[in-house]
Amino acid sequence: MGRKVPEIKVVDIREIFVGRYRMIYNISKSKTIEILAIRHFPGHYQNFKMTINEAQDELIEDFDLFDEWESKYEYIIDLGKQLPDLDEKYKTDENIIKGCQSLVWLHAYMDGGLLKFEADSNAIIVKGLVNMLVKVLSGHTPEEIAKADVYFMEKVGLHQHLAQTRSNGLASMLKQMKAYGVAYQARPEAQN
Repeated sequence: MGRKVPEIKVVDIREIFVGRYRMIYNISKSKTIEILAIRHFPGHYQNFKMTINEAQDELIEDFDLFDEWESKYEYIIDLGKQLPDLDEKYKTDENIIKGCQSLVWLHAYMDGGLLKFEADSNAIIVKGLVNMLVKVLSGHTPEEIAKADVYFMEKVGLHQHLAQTRSNGLASMLKQMKAYGVAYQARPEAQN
């Protein structure tokens, strides 16, 4: 696992990719840079696609960098800031996730036999939550998504630390993404 960072006050967590390495770092209020983790990927990162479980394990390791839940919340908010805004044409009633306290839009589409997701929310912490699901599930086959055992939420303690309404919303997002996996399995473009 990654090293523990005691009582770090998160201001701005960022990541960069250099060749085969991913560096996660924090810029503190005093404008100092603290490296939180450096990870090596086999092959060049742009050509490397993690499995669903590898993506989950990476998120778990990222959360393990922080001791306090306040810092973990800040990390979730930062993930929300990293999620690109969803094109307005996809912010439709049919793309709204039912069961979420905030508005959450989820757009699913096939690309080269892989099911991809784009999402957005009107609440920054929810954008962070949905970004985690997008990072884990997007870009895999519909069958992989439908059958995925999504365990990272339990391992990092999200359900214990989120308000009940947020936790229910997160479950609704996951349920919808897996439902897309089931629905897209039957489509011809999934057979590529």
